[in-house]
This record gives sequence, structure tokens and C-alpha cells, in this order.
Amino acid sequence: RTDFALKEIMSSGGAEDDIPQAERKTVTDFCYLLDKSKQLFNGLRDLPQYGQKQWQSYFGRTFDVYTKLWKFQQQHRQVLDNRYGLKRWQIGEIASKIGQLYYHYYLRTSETSYLNEAFSFYSAIRQRSYYSQVNKEDRPELVVKKLRYYARFIVVCLLLNKMDVVKDLVKELSDEIEDYTHRFNTEDQVEWNLVLQEVAAFIEADPVMVLNDDNTIVITSNRLSETGAPLLEQGMIVGQLALADALIIGNCNNQVKFSELTIDMFRMLQALEREPMNLASQMNKPGMQVSSILVISLATGPCLFMTIKIYTFLPLLLVSSLEFQELPANSVLLIYLSATGVFPSGRSDSEGPYDFGGVLTNSNRDIINGDAIHKRNQSYKEMHCLHPGDLYPFTRKPLFIIVDSSNSVAYKNFTNLFGQPLVCLLSPTAYPKALQDQSQRGSLFTLFLNNPLMAFLFVSGLSSMRRGLWDKCQDYLRKINRDIAQLLTHSRSVDQSFLQFFGDEFLRLLLTRFIFCSATMRMHKIFRETRNYPESYPQLPRDETVENPHLQKHILELASILDVRNVFLENTLDDY
Repeated sequence: RTDFALKEIMSSGGAEDDIPQAERKTVTDFCYLLDKSKQLFNGLRDLPQYGQKQWQSYFGRTFDVYTKLWKFQQQHRQVLDNRYGLKRWQIGEIASKIGQLYYHYYLRTSETSYLNEAFSFYSAIRQRSYYSQVNKEDRPELVVKKLRYYARFIVVCLLLNKMDVVKDLVKELSDEIEDYTHRFNTEDQVEWNLVLQEVAAFIEADPVMVLNDDNTIVITSNRLSETGAPLLEQGMIVGQLALADALIIGNCNNQVKFSELTIDMFRMLQALEREPMNLASQMNKPGMQVSSILVISLATGPCLFMTIKIYTFLPLLLVSSLEFQELPANSVLLIYLSATGVFPSGRSDSEGPYDFGGVLTNSNRDIINGDAIHKRNQSYKEMHCLHPGDLYPFTRKPLFIIVDSSNSVAYKNFTNLFGQPLVCLLSPTAYPKALQDQSQRGSLFTLFLNNPLMAFLFVSGLSSMRRGLWDKCQDYLRKINRDIAQLLTHSRSVDQSFLQFFGDEFLRLLLTRFIFCSATMRMHKIFRETRNYPESYPQLPRDETVENPHLQKHILELASILDVRNVFLENTLDDY
């Protein structure tokens, strides 16, 4: 590329000897930095998608080279324009690569401030129209670069809840796709139109709209804020464990998804992150974030702008093992499973950890209605099923498991072999028929863990609400969470594992939301079957938590604020 650039200079600027040495060196240095940056960026694909030590130093070198490249092209823009022929779309490519670096650093660390950095670079590309001249060149591969940039920008905006920007980007992307397919007879038109459809479905997945007085939609964030988790009151005796790593594993083929994220994975990802802060101040505050959230998509599908890792059982076990191996002392590994249920066929003579089924870890054509698979040959177990027994080795350290599946109850048959803190939060295995048609927009159980008020409104039959009433209900819900925290910590019969995890803000909030979810469903008139209720391992003392009269009274008061008290049972309070 350097030789080519110098030849271009000679042909456009006269004899090679007429080129000032300083300008020749500028072009040479730019070409070196450009080649080095591409080499390092391409090498990122070969890095393992798991573990901390293998990639951090490589990311650091890549960031360093791109920082130098970006500053260099800014300082020497005129020389590069005249002698190198630097085009604006090439500047946009550099900015896009930096945005991708920040985004992937966020994916590996869960530090949401890096999302803001990615947004800044992607936004600058759009504001400065770096890709505006691409459509004038007869090169479809350049247009695809532009389309991919839009898709990546949309992902970042979705994660930052910048829905107004998302809607503008979707319109622009739609126009770009129409122009692209009109000018070039390409085979990827269907895939790009699918991207548009997925984004549209994703941003409409929330079942309830919160409206301002002018009927504009309020964008609500579900990341942990300063006032999010109930505070520990003086005298509360809880453990000092801290959530360090999280594996978010998704394999729901029938759910709304965008990029590699199903809506359930997206919601759980946000439930395990803090609100973005100033990057400089956040980096100086230890213990602010979960150190690593690894997102693993097990679903297949076209993906034009991002690599999807397809994990079957053995690679999934390898990923979990490496995350487990790097877990610091006094730390917790969280595993979230949102996947199709695998049920045992017939009755087994034994009741071991491999006899109750589990969840599916790959795409399987034997899925019935996209929901469950029953192994036909009773002599063998489903080889791509993650059984409870497969997680036994990880119980040597504190382990917090959330299972959202039609066979979640398989995981209540755990045995705590090593005496370490262990909790499993398990979704209902079925919902009342009136709610089943909402499954494509995400699981109700995960929605409760992500946005309990929205889930409460949904089961109460409400689809929209004014912001003032929303804020009032959120304040009351915070009071409910504080009381749930007291119920749990004052309980004399609760398993100590729950209290060991209660010292961590994220896990404390998940536990209080789980109890609120379970109590709400048990009081709701249409949730009448046992399989409609969440369960846990170890079991919670019902009379002190999910069926506590004080909590039931709170739920009815929240229903009264919303004027939906009629959908809940009141006879549970007869003895209150």
C-alpha cells in the first residue's frame, strides 16, 4: 500500500524528486500505522471469546495503534489529502473500527461507559457525513461497509436505550438498503431486509408504553442506578460475596432478536449492568461493575455485521470452566440460561442429576412448536442438553443460577455437594393461556427480573401509562423491595445461601425481584396452577417470603394505585 501510495504521488505530483521528504515520510508513516492497525484488528477475531488474561494486552496494543492513527490523520490531513488521496469514507472506516473496539471491550467487561465511547465515534461518522460519497462510487463493497456501520450503530443505541436515534437510523438504513439493492443486483437483499424487521420487532418488544403528557414515549432504563437496589440496613447480617462474572446463555429460536441477542438476553444483560458513568471517574472507582459478562448466543441465523459464536455442549462447558477458573476469591459466578426445555422420556429407575432433562444447547430440528424437545430413544440422554449435573463441578465456588425455560424445574433437583453458597432461581414452566401469545416478545419471568413494574402492569392487563403514575408506582415498588429485603434477612428459616449472596447489589436486587414476581403470580387470579409459579433451590420459606401477608398487602396496594385490584385474590389476607 505504501509503494502504491508513493506511485500515486509521483503520477499526480510530478517527479518523485519533487516531493518534499517530510511529506513522503508522512505518507509512509500513515501507511505503516494503517497496515498495523488492520493487522491488529483482524487478529482480534482469533482471540478466545472467554477468559480475561488472553485478550487484555492485545486490546491495549490495538487501542494504542488506533489512537496514534486517528491523531496522525487529524494532524496531517492536508498532506494525506494531497499526496495520499485520503477519502472521507476511509476516515469513517478508521472511526468505525475504533467504535467497534470500544463496543467489543464493553462486551468483554460489561463497563457500560465504553458504550458511550463507541456511540461518540459512531455519532461523529454520521454527523460529519464520512460515508456520504460512498454511494457515488460504483463499488458495492463500500456500500456494504456503510450498511454494516449503520447496523453496528443501531446495536449500540439499543444498548444505550437511545430509541429516538434508533428510529432515525432505521429510516436511514432502510433508504440506504433500497438504494443499494436498486443499484446492484445483489443476493443479500433478503438478509438486509431481515435486519430491518428484527430491529422493528426488537424496539416494539416492551408490552407497556410509558407516555409523557404530549404522548411521546418515555424511554426507561433498567440498569442498576444509585437508588436501584434496596440498601442494607444496620444490623443486617449478610455475606460479603461479590458478583464477578456472568454467563448469559440464550437459545430461544422463537424470540425476538437482533444481532446475537434475544430479547431475554438483552434484558438480563441490562439487569446486570450499572448506568453508564463518566469513563474517567468510573475507571478510578474499584468494584463498580461486574468484571465480565459473557454473552453466548446458541441460535443460528443470518448475521451481516457481527460474528456469532455457535456453542454446542462441549465448547459451552469449556467457556464455563475457564470463567470459573479465573474467578477471584470471595466472588460469585452467575449463569443465566434462557433456552428450550429438554424433557426426559418415560420414567427412570433413578433420580439423579441427569434424569430430569435440562435445556437445549444447540439448534435442533426436533423442537416441538419451538418450545420443547422430548428425547425419543429412552436408552440415551440428549447429548446437547445442559443437565443440572453438568453444573455440579462449578458448585465448588459460589454459584448463582437463573433458568428461564419450559423445563426449569429440572434444576431444582440440585445437590450442594461442596457446601458453597448455591442458589437457583427458576421460571414457571408454563403460563396461563392468555399470556402465551406474548412469548415471542420475551419471557414474563425475565421481564420481572429486568423491569418488575412493567411486568406487573402487563399481567394486570395494562398496555400504557402516564409518566407521573409510573414514577409514583416506581417509588412504591422501591418501598416493597426494602420490605422484601427485611423479610429475607429477618427470616429464621431461610437457607443461608440467600443471605450469603445478599451483600452484592445486583444479586440482592435479583432476589427481591424474584420474590416480588413469585408473590404477584401467586395472588393473581389467572395464575392458578403450580407450574405457573417460579421456584427456587433451595426453597424459600413461603410464609415468610412469597406468601407473607405483609408483602401481599403491599401488592394489593400497588394494584389499588393502578386501579387493577380486581385481578388479584384478596382472601389471602383474611388472617392479616
